[in-house]
Amino acid sequence: MRRTVYNEDHEAFRETIRAFIEAEVVPVHDEWNAAGQAPREFYHTLGELGIFGIEVPEEYGGAGEESFKFQAIMSEETARAGVSFGGSGVHVALCLPYLKAYATDEQKKRWLPDFVTGRTMYAIAMTEPGTGSDLAGMKTTAKLSEDGTHYVLNGAKTFITGGVHADRVIVCARTAPATAEDRRFGISLLVVDTKAEGYAVGRKLDKLGLRTSDTAELSFTDVKVPVGDLLGEENKGFSYLGQNLPQERLGIAVGAYAQAAAAVRFAQAYVKERTVFGQSVASFQNTKFELAACKAEVDAAEAVVDRALEAHDLGELTAAEAASAKLFTTEVAHRVIDKCLQLHGGYGYMNEYPIARLYADNRVNRIYGGTSEVMKMIIAKSMGL
Repeated sequence: MRRTVYNEDHEAFRETIRAFIEAEVVPVHDEWNAAGQAPREFYHTLGELGIFGIEVPEEYGGAGEESFKFQAIMSEETARAGVSFGGSGVHVALCLPYLKAYATDEQKKRWLPDFVTGRTMYAIAMTEPGTGSDLAGMKTTAKLSEDGTHYVLNGAKTFITGGVHADRVIVCARTAPATAEDRRFGISLLVVDTKAEGYAVGRKLDKLGLRTSDTAELSFTDVKVPVGDLLGEENKGFSYLGQNLPQERLGIAVGAYAQAAAAVRFAQAYVKERTVFGQSVASFQNTKFELAACKAEVDAAEAVVDRALEAHDLGELTAAEAASAKLFTTEVAHRVIDKCLQLHGGYGYMNEYPIARLYADNRVNRIYGGTSEVMKMIIAKSMGL
């Protein structure tokens, strides 16, 4: 079936991204993997290509596109090639929506031009040690100074992707105690300069997968954050986080679908080349049946993703629909990638083969952005259960 979710402009963008990946990323990706992060200079290159500015308004140096489909194409093309763009996905997919929606005109003029070029890289710090998905339980605090000129930030965050290279971090912190009626009250978003005194990057975390994205622990000790760097209104941060979650989960769904499609592509190529008992692995009935079943699951995931992309561009994607898309596609990717690795035999367990890296990279999809169990809770609630 022909995909109709993308138009000619999207496909032209796809060709450009595919050529860039093949020329600039594939040859050095193993080095990034070994180093545990992409080099900081690579983000400047992405900025020069205009990747960071696609959805930034023109007055701040961007292209002014509103569609999320360009980000989806990048997910599809990096997965297809078995590579990643490091931690830069957080910069655009997670941080930009908050800056566009809640920054003042003055803040946008101050922040977005360097956002577009990659001179200033952003990350977002929500999760804390011991809190996980319970964001309302965060203990990081930001107390307003007596003269009202700045907040004093104290606390710690963990699992912060992009945290090593970030120049500014959107930090979620308590600016007021929770109330008995609403434990989500009192959370605010602060755009923190990582060069500020008392701001520290702790361990660069040693992850199972996604090795080229820098993920770190952060700590704040009496960090002074100017009141002019408060994003949106004080104490309303939790509602802001909730409003962006559907897009975040859509992004994960797209990535999971793309990984599953890539796994089938890798396995299909491998079984045609690999010979066992005097014949190609592809010639065995079990191989054909397994890959056919995987292809059918990928087709279903594609349909779910395409429907969600259209709904998002129309402003109609609900939290429950995004959760459903994430749950379905990530579970599909889990099954498909596992079967495709099995078809590689022992070689599938070797990191020199892209299927092995894909297997490790994919596992976090059912955890971050809300676990599969949380997705089920959201869906069930929408059903009145």
